Amino acid sequence: MAQRPPTQHDPAGETWRIFRIMSEFVEGFETMSRIPPAVSVFGSARVAPGDSNYAKAEQLGRELASAGFAVITGGGPGIMEGANKGAFQAGGVSVGLNIYLPEEQLANPYQTHAVDFRYFFCRKVMFVKYAMAFVCFPGGFGTLDEFFESMTLIQTGKSDPFPVVLFGSEFWTPLIDWMRTHQFARGGYIAEKDLSLCEITDDVSWTVRKIAESYQTYEASAAARAEAADLTAEGTVPGLQPVRREPPRPPRSNHTR
Repeated sequence: MAQRPPTQHDPAGETWRIFRIMSEFVEGFETMSRIPPAVSVFGSARVAPGDSNYAKAEQLGRELASAGFAVITGGGPGIMEGANKGAFQAGGVSVGLNIYLPEEQLANPYQTHAVDFRYFFCRKVMFVKYAMAFVCFPGGFGTLDEFFESMTLIQTGKSDPFPVVLFGSEFWTPLIDWMRTHQFARGGYIAEKDLSLCEITDDVSWTVRKIAESYQTYEASAAARAEAADLTAEGTVPGLQPVRREPPRPPRSNHTR
């Protein structure tokens, strides 16, 4: 197989790309800063409206809106459409963070606020910065990406702990069991407490109560958090600069001439 030639970057083009990235952040910040407390909902775009998970996502969107929360999704079909539809029909704020893809994505029609992104990383900042809880329905790589992003932020202390709810026990339990067996018990790659950073459920109303209770606690400590840390633009704690260490010196040879 022929090797792919190295990519040639035009310095001027790369510089102008920065302004396109900046424009996505500016538009996203301006739009998202005006929405009420929000919950990001993730899940497969391939779920049909007749699917039970679509119905559950719709119920979740409706109950979240009734509780005063905005709903944020990726703006596409499937689970995203269900959650947006429920919030929209309940008269709530329904946000779609849509993405440019090589194959055209059909945005769902249940969005009161819509922002389009070329860059996944700009879009991901909006999911995290403006949400105070994540709900992950069954889905593919994108859903898992968002799930592990949230786990990483909480585990490393870059973000305050926030509810990460995995909806659908049949889908998510095997993954958590694998993490418990291979990442914790056998490898020691995570701590046992890390497994408690998310919760699995099949109950929509429990999910909404969990999020509402967490938000009340969050609001009660908001002033103290604001004084304790100057958050970054992505809504995370800046943290401490890494300590630089000198590389070890190579051992001196005992060989003499």
